[in-house]
Amino acid sequence: MKRREFLHQSAAGAALVGLGSLALQSFVPVPAQRKITILHTNDVHSHIDPFGPEAGRNANKGGVARRASLVQSIRNENPNTLLLDAGDIFQGTPYFNYYGGELEFKLMSMLKYDLATIGNHDFDNGIEGLYKQMPHASFEFVSANYDFSNTIMDTHVKPYKTFTREGVKIGVFGLGIELDGLVIKKLYKETQYLDPIGIAQDMSRILKEEEKCDLIICLSHIGYYYKNTPDTVSDVVLAIATKDIDLIIGGHTHTFLPKPTIEKNAVGENVLVNQVGCYGLYLGKVDFYFNRDKTKAAEGTTIIV
Repeated sequence: MKRREFLHQSAAGAALVGLGSLALQSFVPVPAQRKITILHTNDVHSHIDPFGPEAGRNANKGGVARRASLVQSIRNENPNTLLLDAGDIFQGTPYFNYYGGELEFKLMSMLKYDLATIGNHDFDNGIEGLYKQMPHASFEFVSANYDFSNTIMDTHVKPYKTFTREGVKIGVFGLGIELDGLVIKKLYKETQYLDPIGIAQDMSRILKEEEKCDLIICLSHIGYYYKNTPDTVSDVVLAIATKDIDLIIGGHTHTFLPKPTIEKNAVGENVLVNQVGCYGLYLGKVDFYFNRDKTKAAEGTTIIV
């Protein structure tokens, strides 16, 4: 894709923000910096094809083929790129009804997704249905607050995973929404839901202090923010209540953000929170820039697929 076309398809604006000890106004791109690009989707809901010409505001948007082209273009520009998904991969089109998730996982594998977390709709064919499709995924799954130890998914989902790109160590952990009240018990069976705030604090500590990660990402399916019940656990609440998380990639509420929002964490440092709508219409993109002293800055945007 030509750069002019790429910029034209980017949704309004990008957020440039200092993280940790780097002040916003001090950010100056220099060759010595290392750039890590995080691409992400959420709530694709089995939308394989683009929307048709009569789909209103979504007309002729989306589709796996276009997403694949965009992802490859960005990877060509920066090989230090991760592609992540924040859950609800399943349910929403006849593709899921017919193939049960096999096609979704195979296509995500073709796009070389690096990691995904699990949403409530990923249990729609039961935990057995999810387990059955796991061999079709070449990528791994993370969920730190779903305890699968008494289910067939035991050992198939990790709490976190680390990556190293050009000397930068990246830790990604997953969080899922409470299933009780959203999913019939017989579908998720003995899966145990654990407090996401407490788990996130544990994960960020492990990734920061034990794994020595330079960049910590939470891959979340708990929802962006619940205006009518603001104390409900959400990505915004999570960002404020914890520390050491640099980016929260969200799902579940189908919230469209043209660029990441910025929250202050428990120790007054910036944390980015992003979510890119639903149905594969958009691709989130957040670039992190690391200086020699490991201070970092970030800018993010949402790309129309």
